[in-house]
Amino acid sequence: MDWALLLQLTLNGLIVGALYGVVAMSFVLIYKASQVVNFAQGEFLLVGAWVCWWFLTEWQLPFYAGFLFTLVFMMLFGLVLQVVVLRPLIGEPVISVIMATIGLGIFFQALMKWIFGVFAKPFPPIFAMEQVRVLGLEVQTVYLASLGVSLLIMAGFGWFFKASKHGLAMRATAFDQQVAQSLGVSVPKVFAMSWAISAVVSAVAGVVVGVVNGVSSALSFYGIKVFPAVILGGLDSILGAVLGGVIVGLLENWAHYIDSQWLNWGNMFQIAPFYALVLILLIKPYGLFGTKNIERV
Repeated sequence: MDWALLLQLTLNGLIVGALYGVVAMSFVLIYKASQVVNFAQGEFLLVGAWVCWWFLTEWQLPFYAGFLFTLVFMMLFGLVLQVVVLRPLIGEPVISVIMATIGLGIFFQALMKWIFGVFAKPFPPIFAMEQVRVLGLEVQTVYLASLGVSLLIMAGFGWFFKASKHGLAMRATAFDQQVAQSLGVSVPKVFAMSWAISAVVSAVAGVVVGVVNGVSSALSFYGIKVFPAVILGGLDSILGAVLGGVIVGLLENWAHYIDSQWLNWGNMFQIAPFYALVLILLIKPYGLFGTKNIERV
C-alpha cells in the first residue's frame, strides 16, 4: 500500500469535505426555512464564481475587494430572486416551487454560457505560493484558505442559529410557520434572508473551486455532487450537513485511492458518493441527524 498517497488523499478529503459541508449547509438553510429543496444551488456557485472572475479581470480589482463585492452582489441576487420569483409561489404545492428552482438552474446555466462563453477561464494568480507543505504533504494554498473560511462559516452558522434574533426567528419558522407568524415573525422576510445567506455561502464555495479548477459550467455540477452529503447528514440538520460533507469528501478520495491501486475502473471518484446516497436511503432514509416525520392517514 502507498501510505503517503493515502494520507495525501485523506487530507484532501477532509479539506474538500469541509467545503462540501458549507454548500450542504446552504441546501439545509433553505429547506429548514421553507421546506423547499433548491435544485439551483449549483448555479449559485457558478454565478458567484463568474461574478468574482469578472470583477478581478474586467475591473482589475484586488482579490479581497472583488471577493467582497461578489458577496454583496450575491446577497442582493438571493434577495431579488426570492422576492420576484419565489415569493409569489408561497402557498403553492411544494412541487411547483421545486420545479421553479430547476427552471432557474437551467436559465442561469444558459445565461452564464451566453455571457461568458462555454470554455473554462482561469482566475488571476491570488497567492504568492500555490502550494504549501503540511505535515510533509503538498496542499494547495487556496484549499487551506478555504478550510479556514469554511470553519468560520460553520462557527458563524452555529452562533447565528443559537444566539441571534434572526436565527431564532428562522428556527421558529422552520418548526412551524403559522406559529412563528402568530408570534410576530415575518415569514416572507425569513424566506428572503435564507435565500440571501444561501447565495452568499454558495458564492464562497464557487470562488474557491473556480480558483483551483477555473470557472466553467462544470461548477454547477457541485450542486448535485453535494446532494448525497445533504441526504447523508439529514435534510434538516446543519450539523448533519457538515458531517455529511466531510464523509463524502473522504469517500471520494478513498474511492480514488482504491481505484488507482487495485480496481482501475476509472470513475469511482465520481460515483462513490451516489452509492453512499442509495445506501443511506435504504438503511436510514432520514439521514444521520434528520428529523423523522411520521404521517398517519
